[in-house]
Amino acid sequence: MKPWIKRTLFGIFGATILAGGLAACGQRHHQFGANMSAQQYAEVRDKMVQRAASKLDLNADQKKLLGVLGDKFYAQRTALLGQAKDPRAEVKALVAGDKFDKTRAQSLVTEKTTVLQTMSPEVIAAMAEFYDSLNPSQQQKIRDFMDGRGRWFHRG
Repeated sequence: MKPWIKRTLFGIFGATILAGGLAACGQRHHQFGANMSAQQYAEVRDKMVQRAASKLDLNADQKKLLGVLGDKFYAQRTALLGQAKDPRAEVKALVAGDKFDKTRAQSLVTEKTTVLQTMSPEVIAAMAEFYDSLNPSQQQKIRDFMDGRGRWFHRG
């Protein structure tokens, strides 16, 4: 496949993911992390850490590492959303005129990609530190959960 076709397809794919992600974030105002203040987030994070700690039998150090991981995810998410109060408005602005605003779409993709590239090493390091602190049975519980055999936070 020619390089320009690959770049075009990756660009369209990236813009689609970005638009879908921003639309999803803009619509779910009642969900975890959406439009929360730092204090509200800290309260919810603490509840989730306690809940996960009870499922995994975490010690105090592991709980602390899980809290740090949650904070890193929140910081990355906040940076991804940026200064926009309404992420959907940014996506709507791309199609507001008679032509799709390719320049702004590329700018959005570049901004979000830069944030991911900048902040992902911190998130990965926090995840590695937390996961590596777990004993083999705790690690297996996480793998089982990810395989769909666990439903820790399911309501119903």
